[in-house]
Amino acid sequence: MWFCDAALILTVAGMWLESPLLISMCAVGILLPQCLWLVDFGVNLLGFHFLNLTGYMLDHRISVFTRGLSLFHGWLPLLLVWLLFRLGYDKRALPAWTVLAATLGFVCYFFTPPAGAHPTNANVPININYLYGFNDQQPQHWVNQNLYVILWLGALWLVAFLPTHLILRKTFAAPPPVAGRKVTIRFLNSSVPAGQG
Repeated sequence: MWFCDAALILTVAGMWLESPLLISMCAVGILLPQCLWLVDFGVNLLGFHFLNLTGYMLDHRISVFTRGLSLFHGWLPLLLVWLLFRLGYDKRALPAWTVLAATLGFVCYFFTPPAGAHPTNANVPININYLYGFNDQQPQHWVNQNLYVILWLGALWLVAFLPTHLILRKTFAAPPPVAGRKVTIRFLNSSVPAGQG
């Protein structure tokens, strides 16, 4: 339910389908946050604290395997940029990611444990997508929690998603029209152009 996990899954689907829209959605949603993750991780490795997004990566109570899985935050942004060069940037990505992020946000808010929760299973994530503030030990208290969720999703859109969209739209070419793409259907070792098999 984390935005970054959703982006990882969509990136795999986007690579499989060679879909500029899916790749572009992921780029809009996570390029800026993942770059912040990388900076925070580097600062933590040097023994300093920045945003405390990656403190868990140096927490020896968490298994090396689990922390190793989280390293996708480092290579996924690079992969997305390479895929954008290859497939192009689909400008429909901003509204599509906005709908996905809002849906994930509200599902997490209503159906997952809040900050400060102590689930019986220690592996159950809490405060997914920081919908209760940046402190996992307790929810934020400066504004009504329902209003905070709306403000947080709006702030993400305004500060992360929209600027990323504007930069990507200017930086990368638009994908070729669907009619111009060669689509093949593969049967075992042979390929037949779509519509002729």
